[in-house]
Amino acid sequence: MQPGAPTGRHSARSSSRGLRPWLFSDAPLGRHGRSIGNCYLKNTPRKRVWRFLRRWIVLLGICYLVICLVMTFLENRLVFYPTPASAAWNEPPDPAIQDVFLRSPEGRKIHAWWLPRGPDAPVLLLCPGNAGNLSGRGQTMLKMAERLNASVLIFDYPGYGKSEGSPNEAACYDAGESAIRWLRDEKNVPPERVTFYGESLGGGVATELATRYPCRALVLVKTFTLLPAVAKSHYWWLPCHWLMSNRFDTVKKLPAIHCPVFIASATNDTIVPFHHGEMNFAAANEPKRFFRDEGSDHNDPLPDELWSELHDLLTTIKP
Repeated sequence: MQPGAPTGRHSARSSSRGLRPWLFSDAPLGRHGRSIGNCYLKNTPRKRVWRFLRRWIVLLGICYLVICLVMTFLENRLVFYPTPASAAWNEPPDPAIQDVFLRSPEGRKIHAWWLPRGPDAPVLLLCPGNAGNLSGRGQTMLKMAERLNASVLIFDYPGYGKSEGSPNEAACYDAGESAIRWLRDEKNVPPERVTFYGESLGGGVATELATRYPCRALVLVKTFTLLPAVAKSHYWWLPCHWLMSNRFDTVKKLPAIHCPVFIASATNDTIVPFHHGEMNFAAANEPKRFFRDEGSDHNDPLPDELWSELHDLLTTIKP
């Protein structure tokens, strides 16, 4: 036995303690020299789960941003559905309807149909919705002229029918401007004699024109408050108010308009929900009327009662 070597029970205990694995492991020591390596082993699966979730969150975030960018790029295609004349065209249903070509402030050729009723008849400017072209609204023109005893002018937005260019919010306003100028310069009809009638998206165009020109009356049929608001009802998971450049902010402009306003909204409208019409009506100044189109959807024909109520309103206004 070497000098200084441990002996007896003390030697065995020391030797046994010396063989404990934690002395030779890389696990850290806790209080009183106890290993917390097991604790680390218990946390390892939790860390793996968190890393897995974090990767998926980042991946989903990137995908969401890509989708937002794609939707922004495709915005005009999702808002406007033009049908060029080369794809579909109907001839005028009545020989009294005249072909008219206008020029927008930017020089684009804008196609329109003019249905005169008489030299002293009031005039209705029809701003159409976002789909098709004016050749699909010939029968609507005839009904308007008959039921309202008015001359009717309808025009196509750029890219629709025989109109040149591509549609966007500003281009639609320019097309409306060209129609008003044509009535004033070619037919000697001032804006004060014209009722601005807008259907669906066309209501946003008619409202903008009413902020620029004094008109006889403003008619909004199944028109939204704000384009991103109605888009949000269909794409609830997208930040439409931030992404969209086309606004058509009808509800914001109505308080600045001081003419009789007629608003119609369909209770079962699956494209422009009914409350949009209610909000537009609340924002409009007096005198105003609201027509509740009970049980109708967005593209359903307008009931005869609507034409009767609109006629009653317009007859109270001097041409």
